[in-house]
Amino acid sequence: MTDADRPPRRPSLAEAAVGVLTTAEAEAKARASRATAARWRAGELAALAGAAPPGRPARPDRPELRPPSAMPKRRKAQSREARIALLHALAHIELNAIDLAWDVVARFADPPACGGLALPRAFFDDWVTVADEEGKHFLMLEERLAALGAAYGDLPAHDGLWQASADTAHDLLARLAVVPMVLEARGLDVTPAMIANLRRAGDDPSADVLQVIHDDEIGHVATGRRWFEHVARARGLDPWPAWQDLVRAHFRGTLKPPFNEASRRRAGMEPEVYEPMAERR
Repeated sequence: MTDADRPPRRPSLAEAAVGVLTTAEAEAKARASRATAARWRAGELAALAGAAPPGRPARPDRPELRPPSAMPKRRKAQSREARIALLHALAHIELNAIDLAWDVVARFADPPACGGLALPRAFFDDWVTVADEEGKHFLMLEERLAALGAAYGDLPAHDGLWQASADTAHDLLARLAVVPMVLEARGLDVTPAMIANLRRAGDDPSADVLQVIHDDEIGHVATGRRWFEHVARARGLDPWPAWQDLVRAHFRGTLKPPFNEASRRRAGMEPEVYEPMAERR
C-alpha cells in the first residue's frame, strides 16, 4: 500500500482539544467545542494520543481583562444594564469553562501526565460532555445578551478565572479538587439567587437560561467529584481528606457560605466535607 492509498490520519481527541483552546473568537470557540464533542461521539477522532495544550488559551481582543479587584460591584438584576452586566459576567465564566474542560482532556491524556495512571475512556467521555455543555451555555447567554441589545466583549471582565488552571496544571488531582469541586460548586450556591432576581425583574427567558446552566453544573461537579475519587484511590489516598488538603494548598480564596446543600448533595458533596473549611463570619 502506498502513502496515497492509506486512509487519511484521524486527529486525536487531544489534538482536537488543542484546536478549541487555540480558537480565539468567543462564538467560534463555543461552536468548535460543540462540534468537537460531536466528532468524538461519532468516532471521527482517534482515541486520545496526547497533544500539548497552550500555556494560555487564545482569547478575543475584547473584552478588556482587568484584575478582579478592579471590577465594579455587581448589582441586583432589576435594570436592563444590571441584567446585561450579569449575563456578560456569566458568559465570560462559561468561555473560560470551555477552555478548562478541554485543557483537562489535552493535558492529562497521556499516563505520564497523571503520574503513570492510564485514565479510562469514560473519563474523556465525561469531560467532552462537560465541554459540550459549557459551549451550549455560552451560546445561550450570548443569545440573551443580543436580545437585550448587547454582546460579549461590550464590558470588561476579570482575568482571575484562568489562574486556577495555571495553579493546578502540574497535577490532575489538584485540578479536579479546585475547578469543579470548588469553583463550579460555588456556582451552584449563587445561581438560584440570580434566577430569583431575574424573575423579579420580569426577565424569565434569562432566568430559564440560568436554570439550565445550574442543572447542568450539578453534573459537572459530580463529574469532578467522581473522577477525583477515582484518581485519589488509585494513588492510595482517602479522597475527602486529600480534597481538603489540596484545596488548602491550591485554592487562593475561601469557601463562602451559604451553601446550596441540596444541589451539592445531588453532585455527591456532603456538608460534613466542606463545612469545616467554610469562611466564618
